[in-house]
Amino acid sequence: MATYASYRARMTPILSSYGGAFGHDFIVARVLKGDARINRVFTLLLPDRATRERFFADAQYLAARAELSEPSVATALVLGEIEATVA
Repeated sequence: MATYASYRARMTPILSSYGGAFGHDFIVARVLKGDARINRVFTLLLPDRATRERFFADAQYLAARAELSEPSVATALVLGEIEATVA
């Protein structure tokens, strides 16, 4: 888990530089249905789809993910995506 904490510490300023933030962050104690290896659920907030795509393609983010997240995360799932519109 220390590697994952290092990943979060490194990627959070990168996320912030794109106007992003963590919306919710949960540590899962018990999985009732689905993959029992899932132990973390969180939401990321980014201003729009184009910014999201730039963030996930950012060279610094990709380096942090490859070095610190991929070795420490067994499964990563995108449960959904919501795009808010401004009226």
